[in-house]
Amino acid sequence: MLLSDFHYDLPAELIAQQALEDRAASRMLVVYRAESRWEDRRFREFPSFLRPGDCLVLNDSKVFPARLFGHRAGVNALPVGRNNPKLNENLSGRVEVFLLRPLPGSGREWQALVRPGRKMRVGERMQFEAGLEGEIIARGELGERTIRFSGDSDLWAAFDRIGHVPLPPYIKRADEKSDRERYQTVFAREKGSVAAPTAGLHFTGEVLDQCRGSGAEIAYVTLHVGLGTFQPLHEEQIEAAKLHTEYYRIPPDSAECVRRAQRVVAVGTTAVRTLETAVRTGAPEGETDIFLYPGAEFRATGAMLTNFHLPGTSLLLLVCAFAGTELALAAYRHAVNEKYRFYSYGDCMLIV
Repeated sequence: MLLSDFHYDLPAELIAQQALEDRAASRMLVVYRAESRWEDRRFREFPSFLRPGDCLVLNDSKVFPARLFGHRAGVNALPVGRNNPKLNENLSGRVEVFLLRPLPGSGREWQALVRPGRKMRVGERMQFEAGLEGEIIARGELGERTIRFSGDSDLWAAFDRIGHVPLPPYIKRADEKSDRERYQTVFAREKGSVAAPTAGLHFTGEVLDQCRGSGAEIAYVTLHVGLGTFQPLHEEQIEAAKLHTEYYRIPPDSAECVRRAQRVVAVGTTAVRTLETAVRTGAPEGETDIFLYPGAEFRATGAMLTNFHLPGTSLLLLVCAFAGTELALAAYRHAVNEKYRFYSYGDCMLIV
């Protein structure tokens, strides 16, 4: 199976750069697998597709401000900040850190990506706002660094103060204050993601109440979304590709909801990967690198809500596996022709 077979053409102007003011105002392309057809709807109609006996599964992982801007220690310690024009006076000293995940132990050692990568060697020290300092103590195989933050201050609180929302690279603008709220689901509570589980961004409290009113139960799982989720695959032969690992957890009450459900409706590829991992391993918590591509069997998921995904990614392959490749790619082409909004801040697709 070749990666090049899973491609579609997308005009750049269809990549959503801003979130809609009303979360629930997104369009929703409903794809009917059994009938090989689709129809154009609105997300606000989503609750009408639920019924008694359904278990709606939501990923409650919370995005944290994972992008830090600072400078190399000892190199013209200028005030730092993404929009600070003084940084242009000495770009050689500027450092950008993209935090990926905390490592086991004290919680002060983090896996991260660092720019400029070539200059940032083991032993290099960095300084950030609010007195936060870090040192590179190791380098990984794929260019990531291990950073040890000094002191004993609350790192999560420091990240909240000085960090920036980690918007995806296809959003061609700096993060704004509004992104702190909009690049986050209304039900987010477990801090740990560096990218939003975007299918959940469409929900409001009112829509969730309507989902319950339809007779469906709601269950929450956690999968902390890593940067690798959205990265293109690099192996042309799909079977040779391997995915990053991500932490997941299914609480006992959510597992029971899934167990007794007549149909499980997963919101987002992250919820799908969590459910399909647990049903295969029997483990309600752990690390997953599950890769679902055409030919995979879905043992837990009965329907899926998802945003539109980039070509060449594992996310698009998962959608093709669930809906069928021919139907999924035809639906994507329809969405392009009808000028749907794509990617994180874009519209969504319900596959039933």
